[in-house]
Amino acid sequence: MVNLTLLRNTINDSGVTIVSIAEKIGISREGLYKKLSGEAEFKASEIEKITSAMRLSKEERDSIFFAQEVE
Repeated sequence: MVNLTLLRNTINDSGVTIVSIAEKIGISREGLYKKLSGEAEFKASEIEKITSAMRLSKEERDSIFFAQEVE
């Protein structure tokens, strides 16, 4: 289960824009917003690209994209 709140906070704190992340993972800005709102799911390839683009550690990646429970 994706912790969307943590992902949005991480994006905001990183200074990386939604547009640049969308470009790096090969989807539209609108497509990324749908994923960030829970309307669509992230593909494994997108998770890998986001991890690389934002320079997330494995622990950060796992806490965002593979959360056991989301509040």
